[in-house]
Amino acid sequence: MTSATQLFTAFIAMGVILIALEIIVPGGILGAFGALSLLIAIGMGFVAFGPQGGLLAALCVVLFSAAVLAAWIKLFPHTKMGKILTLQKDGSTFKSISLTPSPLIGKEGVALSNLHRAGIALIDGKRTDVLSETAFIAAGTPVKVVKVEGNRIIVREIQATPPKSSGEQKGSAV
Repeated sequence: MTSATQLFTAFIAMGVILIALEIIVPGGILGAFGALSLLIAIGMGFVAFGPQGGLLAALCVVLFSAAVLAAWIKLFPHTKMGKILTLQKDGSTFKSISLTPSPLIGKEGVALSNLHRAGIALIDGKRTDVLSETAFIAAGTPVKVVKVEGNRIIVREIQATPPKSSGEQKGSAV
């Protein structure tokens, strides 16, 4: 076997393996390198087998790839892994995000954790993941929901009411 034939075989194998790995590690990079390996294999087919053999090798690679893709599309959703990774419903009964104002807006609660922009607050008796409108809110501080954006609940610290003027305070020494 010549080195060109070995490279042809190696690029075919590498392309198939990389495309198969794309299933386990999604993201497109492995699949793109696998497709590139198959294209290089087609080029190496022309070097290894000449013009007629290269054309035949290219045709075989393209037809084999198309057949595998068609079989994959038909069979994969019915496998155990396919049922985990693919959507099994048609989506006609899915609910979209409501455009009506959230019932949480205006509700008051207390920060259960320090809100370093994000944390947990007790709102309506439920622990809720929240974002602070300001940079920091200490745990135990009363908070109020000011905005809801999708699943982001934004709270603001409720400022303590300032004491009345010094003349109205009981027992104050002037």
